Amino acid sequence: MTVAKTIVWFRQDLRIHDNPALLSAVDAGDILPIYILDDVNSGDWSMGEASRLWLHQSLASLNESLNGQLCLFHGDAQTVLIDLVAEFDATAVHWNRCYEPWRIGRDKKIKTQLSEQGIEVNSYNGSLLWEPWEITKKDGTPYKVYSPFFKRGCLAAANRIRHVLPAPKNINYLALPQGFALRSLEELSLTPSIAWDDGIRKAWSVGEDAAHDRLQRLIDRRLEGYKKGRDFPAMDSTSRLSPHLHFGELSPHQVWFQVLQSDPINEEDLSHYQSELGWREFSYYLLYHWPQIPDQPFVPKYKAFPWRSDKEGLQQWQQGKTGYPIVDAGMRELWQTGYMHNRVRMIVGSFLVKNQLIHWQHGERWFWNCLVDADLASNSAGWQWVAGCGADASPYFRIFNPLLQSEKFDPEGEYLLRYLPELKGLPKKYRHKPWEAPSDVLDQAGIELGKDYPVPILDLKVTRERALSSLRTMNDQLAAEQ
Repeated sequence: MTVAKTIVWFRQDLRIHDNPALLSAVDAGDILPIYILDDVNSGDWSMGEASRLWLHQSLASLNESLNGQLCLFHGDAQTVLIDLVAEFDATAVHWNRCYEPWRIGRDKKIKTQLSEQGIEVNSYNGSLLWEPWEITKKDGTPYKVYSPFFKRGCLAAANRIRHVLPAPKNINYLALPQGFALRSLEELSLTPSIAWDDGIRKAWSVGEDAAHDRLQRLIDRRLEGYKKGRDFPAMDSTSRLSPHLHFGELSPHQVWFQVLQSDPINEEDLSHYQSELGWREFSYYLLYHWPQIPDQPFVPKYKAFPWRSDKEGLQQWQQGKTGYPIVDAGMRELWQTGYMHNRVRMIVGSFLVKNQLIHWQHGERWFWNCLVDADLASNSAGWQWVAGCGADASPYFRIFNPLLQSEKFDPEGEYLLRYLPELKGLPKKYRHKPWEAPSDVLDQAGIELGKDYPVPILDLKVTRERALSSLRTMNDQLAAEQ
């Protein structure tokens, strides 16, 4: 009996548990596990620096799980795979599907070329609970609104979610040809170009084991207070599983079923958490059916929106120097840890696209480079949601007031002080708006506004009216053209 020689192409599934491509390949015969950093086909969406830092550590973890047999490559995935098939005389290639437009196009070409050469190609679902093409309205068209997508589409098909698969018991690896050199992680050039990674390393444990530990913490807590607590950035109420899910150190199937089996204290908390997993699915669903959303507004009329060009204002936002503490704390959390609390993401997003009137794509790009959970689907959908031009988006005229948000969701200023320690000497009532503190209070706190902490770069009331006026101008212009 001839033993199959199978290449297992790891992508966004850096784990050995619940990995359908890996399990199927191991069952078939000997494997060559590989990872390809493809900066050729990704174009404008090559992985950002924070993601590369995470990837470096995640690949190291995966390689350890594979007994040091993971082969690393950098370049055009199609060229790499064709060469490997020839060199190892492989009979099959297995991978788990990805859903970014550039990956779909590339993978189709690879599958066609390999199939024409008589190579068996098998792809699997290792990243989503529901395939995007499986959930449609009764007329066969895709959903554009989240609630019916999740309740009528996804939950109605909950029985179709595949169950969690075991890790392979024994893996037989293909022997490497003489002279075949394994590329080191360092050769992939995943370390950042500037020294900003210490905070990220301290903030996260990376890899499959770390992902399971994080999930176990959520289960041990039994989702207690999740629905309410997830809005308060100072509280440890969110799952913080997003980077583990993005890199596939954990599958959504593992999360879904383990949470269901964890006997949550409150059904509302469970339902709300399932709904948050649903939003991840919805983002991928939108990207699959409307692949233009990373670059174009989902609602076409917003192409005519009169955005401002403000290089200085954009830099002040990026650096956390707007003078509004909740915005600055969020932007500094992003820079220091590669992450930002979800509530704060909405606040800083609204500030950029509404108060500053800067195009949402500038925010999308900054997040892409700085987030360890930078996900093309979620990042694009999230920014379009905030900007009012996405599917089922928050209306543009809904403008978050950062002061009210800060006072409501961080009443003690704990989150603010975590990232803005220069404000620690201020009484609680002035932490959210230090410019209102009397001069003697500022002196006592050792703060000189404009030196130790910025003065506000804009007036919230004035810029709110400007944003609404811009919206009216766009609508009036479009109406006149009809």
